[in-house]
Amino acid sequence: MAHVTDHGGGVWSIPVPIPDNPLGHTLIYLLATDDGPVLIDTGWDDPGSWDVLAAGLAECGTSVAELRGVLITHHHPDHHGLSGQVREASGAWIAMHPADADVVRRTRETEPLRWLGYLVDKLAAAGAPDDHLAPLTAALAEGRARPLPGHRAALPDRAIEPGELLDLPGRRLRAVWTPGHTPGHVCLHLEEDHPAGRPGHGRLFSGDHLLPGITPHIGLYEDPEAAAGALTGALADTAIDPLGDYLASLERVAALAPAEVLPAHQHPFTDAPARVRELLTHHQARLADLRQLLTTPRTPWQLAVAMEWNRPWADIPYTSRNIAVSEAEAHLRRLVKLGHAEPVPGSEPVAYRAV
Repeated sequence: MAHVTDHGGGVWSIPVPIPDNPLGHTLIYLLATDDGPVLIDTGWDDPGSWDVLAAGLAECGTSVAELRGVLITHHHPDHHGLSGQVREASGAWIAMHPADADVVRRTRETEPLRWLGYLVDKLAAAGAPDDHLAPLTAALAEGRARPLPGHRAALPDRAIEPGELLDLPGRRLRAVWTPGHTPGHVCLHLEEDHPAGRPGHGRLFSGDHLLPGITPHIGLYEDPEAAAGALTGALADTAIDPLGDYLASLERVAALAPAEVLPAHQHPFTDAPARVRELLTHHQARLADLRQLLTTPRTPWQLAVAMEWNRPWADIPYTSRNIAVSEAEAHLRRLVKLGHAEPVPGSEPVAYRAV
């Protein structure tokens, strides 16, 4: 059973499972249009996830074969993973913001060993200790690299352009570019009266950008062609500032003041401006805490170890530590851009200190 929820007004959600993940599932939305049903995201590429998606569509009175299109909020595999299989089964078009389409293209075209080498260089430049790097360097030396999650996802054939009213007959759905979690993350604003008559401006499919009880991961945008020094050793180069992008995107979403938010995880909620204020306050406090930590010069790895997480550093799994370091780097880059931190001259790997 898929436990489909009917949100009214031709909108349903299907909780598609994410294997071995504490999030449990991704909420995949089905939107009725005059041209046929359209999905918002697809779910993780896994046989069990596919079965739940198919069962959910059947509960909604349709099927994969009847889908006309798929709108992808962002490229992560729990959102985009099944898009290739959906297109094969239905012929549906796949639409995504160009910045995330570029990530999908790099994922498909770059050899897994190149991605592994990029990760090793990136972690070494961040100051990761030898015992953390050892399994990765051994796999690299032996030519062992697993394909990345989502490598079978479809290359999109349509672009979602910021601000555009999407070509969905009978619906008013506008794209809102909300970079931060990924460079091309989009929210989708359904500019129609709420079916229950709630006050506010329509409904917002918020993807991972705005969630009721979770702060999404904000790390440096991944690029296997970038040199490690450009990623970590030169965090003073703040041309790309994911955390700054995210905070600005939050303000953009708050200004929409939707009657209801339909997120990709957890549950629908109201009062988006209040949730945005909570997140802005959280990140302001986190940046202040990190600035205090940088009164002692630290590498990005050392900063990640010292930061507060939802569990002690010793209990954080190996792969999650890599994600934590990326988040520390994104916060460092924001602090440098604000003039609140700077690299320590001559340090190797590069350490940062508060200003």
